Amino acid sequence: MAVSSRILLLSILSLLASAVVGHDGKQQHGVTYDGRSLIINGKRELLFSGSIHYPRSTPEMWPDLLLKAKQGGLNVIQTYVFWNIHEPEQGKFNFEGNYDLVKFIKMIGEHGMYVTLRVGPFIQAEWNHGGLPYWLREIPDITFRSDNPPFKYYMKRYVKMIVKMMKEEKLFASQGGPIILSQIENEYNHIQLAYKELGDRYVQWAAKTAVSQKTGVPWIMCKQKDAPDPVINTCNGRHCGDTFTGPNKPYKPSLWTENWTAQYRVFGDPPSQRAAEDIAYSVARFFSRNGTLVNYYMYHGGTNFGRTSAVFTTTRYYDEAPLDEYGLQREPKWGHLKDVHKALKLCKKALLWGNPGNQILGKDTDAQFYEKPGTNICAAFLTNTNSRVPATVSFRGQAYYLPARSISILPDCKTVVLNTQTIVAQHNARNFKKSKVASNLKWEKSSEPIPTVEQLPIDSKYPKELYSLLKDTTDYAWYTTKIELDPHDLNSREDINPVLRVASLGHALLAFVNGKYVGSGHGSHDEKSFVFGHGVDFHPGVNYITLLCMTVGLPDSGAYMEHRFAGPRAVTVLGLNTGTLDLTANGWGHMVGLEGQKLRVYTQGGSHRVQWSNVDDNRPALTWYKTYFDAPEGHDPVAIRMNGMGKGMIWVNGKSIGRHWMSYLSPLGKPSQSEYHIPRAFIKPTQNLLVVLEEEEANPEKIDILIVNRDTVCSIITEHHPPHVKSWERKDSHIRPVVVDVKPEAHLKCPNNRDIVSVEFASFGDPDGTCGSFVMGKCHAAITKEIVEQHCLGKTSCSVPMHPDVFFKNNDACPSVEKKLAIEVRCGRSKNH
Repeated sequence: MAVSSRILLLSILSLLASAVVGHDGKQQHGVTYDGRSLIINGKRELLFSGSIHYPRSTPEMWPDLLLKAKQGGLNVIQTYVFWNIHEPEQGKFNFEGNYDLVKFIKMIGEHGMYVTLRVGPFIQAEWNHGGLPYWLREIPDITFRSDNPPFKYYMKRYVKMIVKMMKEEKLFASQGGPIILSQIENEYNHIQLAYKELGDRYVQWAAKTAVSQKTGVPWIMCKQKDAPDPVINTCNGRHCGDTFTGPNKPYKPSLWTENWTAQYRVFGDPPSQRAAEDIAYSVARFFSRNGTLVNYYMYHGGTNFGRTSAVFTTTRYYDEAPLDEYGLQREPKWGHLKDVHKALKLCKKALLWGNPGNQILGKDTDAQFYEKPGTNICAAFLTNTNSRVPATVSFRGQAYYLPARSISILPDCKTVVLNTQTIVAQHNARNFKKSKVASNLKWEKSSEPIPTVEQLPIDSKYPKELYSLLKDTTDYAWYTTKIELDPHDLNSREDINPVLRVASLGHALLAFVNGKYVGSGHGSHDEKSFVFGHGVDFHPGVNYITLLCMTVGLPDSGAYMEHRFAGPRAVTVLGLNTGTLDLTANGWGHMVGLEGQKLRVYTQGGSHRVQWSNVDDNRPALTWYKTYFDAPEGHDPVAIRMNGMGKGMIWVNGKSIGRHWMSYLSPLGKPSQSEYHIPRAFIKPTQNLLVVLEEEEANPEKIDILIVNRDTVCSIITEHHPPHVKSWERKDSHIRPVVVDVKPEAHLKCPNNRDIVSVEFASFGDPDGTCGSFVMGKCHAAITKEIVEQHCLGKTSCSVPMHPDVFFKNNDACPSVEKKLAIEVRCGRSKNH
């Protein structure tokens, strides 16, 4: 027997030996695997998973998020464990509120779903410092993520603590709990070469450390081609069905841990999208090629509250996921993927027990199929990889039309129940509506004092490095120095001023001279370093230079993260009669944090510790603003639109909802994020304290508090669309219709048990546009709106038949036009509710 085979056998025997008896008296076998799939409690499963991160939402949101995930066809939730929120100071732990990991995992189990627990401890995740606590940087002689004794000591201690916590709560599947997979490390192949043999040894050590925890469930390493047995290497990316080279051993299953549903954004980015059709194609492709688990990263992105986002990352995270930042279903992404899951579940027996086969059907077309000889069990995936040209193919004596870059799923090798490019699911549009209750805000202001070297005496010859100065306790640190100038140092011409130049390693700064605001500068996600330069007014005598230097999150990726630096590295004054003056070694005073932060002016108690005045035309840089508002009407999510503002942070009743940055515009000339989520759980019925720290000259009177909904619901189908996948079921190994007339229809359903209160648009013919912005074409059936109203008004959901006879009454005015039915309805509370 080969060494690798013996290792696998011992691993499986160890897993089986950990089997226990569950509460129902039945034996629970834990989780094993082979080259086909995971085997959970003795059963093979097709697994549809979604990433939902517990600290990026509130506990009050968790039940609704999990319910919608399950309704979307998921049976697994994946989450990282975030070391730096659980141990922000060495030896001091926090597992409360939205950091309550155990509560979250138990809730997933209560919803009848499994869990993949990504322990890390490095997680990246566009999370501050990649999840590693800052104090780890200050451990002597430490090198992150390598064969380094200090790092391995603290990593092992942390991993053991998390595993022990899960075991004590009986959360592993081997104990009857929901956790079926655990992950150690994260995408280490990206940086492994940088550490040479120390990286290779670290991979072996990390795997051994994980397996030694004896959890009774498999461990995985994502994007780790050399994952040691019995750890499973998994794929991350957009198209793992084509890019994944496969498990590194034939007895390991093909698992996809990150199917990116969009692209996370950083400040300065334009909007990013990933089409539902592309995601659906990628999922069908992966399952057609022996995949049995896909995880959507993210399924719900949520919010980077406080200072939790990584360097330059927006406060909103993966808003383009199937569940948006507010937890609302983004259609058609949510619905189309639900349909894909339904179609794949109809193929379950063939995928898990059938023999695989492949047939080339033509140029750019092929069939992947699974069938069990001697039975009716068969499933096929007909694929057109050409991104421009549709194709008609012949498979087993039948002709099938395949749109460009699409896959048709045939759960009986005959019947098309879904094509990935053809969306039958409804669409919707998100609406931000100004609150009637939380309006007419009365703002007050309080300026942050600007210190000088007199208040902050010199404590260093050079400006201190910013990361080590802040220690991740705040974004802000003051740097002060002074220069004395003679009249002959200054140019006598009024149109020529000296220039203050600051070369910074990042991330941003504000400059003041003699207490007067000069200007601001910042880097970017791709280039943190920048050079600030601005004309200044010096006068003869002593001049005070004050810099407020800032971080915008800590780095979350790359090799040698512990050796990254930020802050001013050189300060000079240009344009003096005596030449350039280098102030880098002039002697500097430092102070961490703002006075308003130390006084906690964003809390009810702290707000009384400073003087406030009514907002007027004088709105200087670095000012605190406050107001009060009552809870917006209804129960829909709440947001704040930061029009008129620049950069800073927002608090509601003492809780930070994150950084805002309106002045950093994308190439399209707009902020990367304008609306910021205020969870309903943060809001009281009345007198909610809203505080904004604003770094720039701004106008808070333009701020609006909004109610968020997706009450605009649409459907767009053509006469060539297949019937909805829910029209079919598998019974006695046959695919059968569950409706009398299997034809394409427009399906509409309002969220939150609301009713269709109006039909905003309806056209059968050749309408154009997207949900929320349809326009009539040249061909239009005049009675379309009337028919839709008959089918839909006053109902929570409805279906409208897609057939020319219904709309043209056997008198088609444009017979040569391929017909399309576009409907837009508005949902709301009808008089019946």
